[in-house]
Amino acid sequence: MRLRNVRGSREAIADSEFTINDFKEYKGKWREIFGNDNPIRIEIGMGKGKFITEMAMNNPDINYIGIEKYSSVLIRAVEKRRELEIDNLFFIRMDAVEIEDAFEKGEIDRIYLNFSDPWPKDRHAKRRLTSRQFFERYDKILKDDGIIEFKTDNKDLFDFSLEEVKETKFKVINYTYDLHGDTDAEIYRGNVTTEYEDKFVEKGNKICKLVATRA
Repeated sequence: MRLRNVRGSREAIADSEFTINDFKEYKGKWREIFGNDNPIRIEIGMGKGKFITEMAMNNPDINYIGIEKYSSVLIRAVEKRRELEIDNLFFIRMDAVEIEDAFEKGEIDRIYLNFSDPWPKDRHAKRRLTSRQFFERYDKILKDDGIIEFKTDNKDLFDFSLEEVKETKFKVINYTYDLHGDTDAEIYRGNVTTEYEDKFVEKGNKICKLVATRA
């Protein structure tokens, strides 16, 4: 995936009141940022932020943190955030491999993984956000009954993810290969789409989703 460089995006993100730059200093102390004890949910690889922004607007009693590696993408979410009168959404620009440096054990209530990079070459499997290596990281920050939700249009990545979960402390409690094929299903309930999801559904692509928690 080639990203168009947005000049000044990194500086604008660093200067934004909605971006937490010294995230390592808040490990175990994120409630100080939000000023409450509400559950904290994160989206890893949030892109331009449509999903997590809508989630925050719909659920004022839940705190959200969007995590994105690329400044040229994250800047779009930061710009939109300025227009909103909400206080339950912040952003971190970082690589997902640093996730354990940002959050304490049991600090996170739920993790959202939406249309993550499939890293199609086998030698890059451990870089996939649904690899067993990343599930080990999630295990160290999720509360005991924490939940992981994953959506993708990539069937190969989805099949890989279902198998990887079996090698972790987690288990899949619900999944589908056609999320939008049954809008009455429990797994679809309350579904909020991402930018990619809207495009893929319009093209007729089927969306896969799984929900996992500790076994």
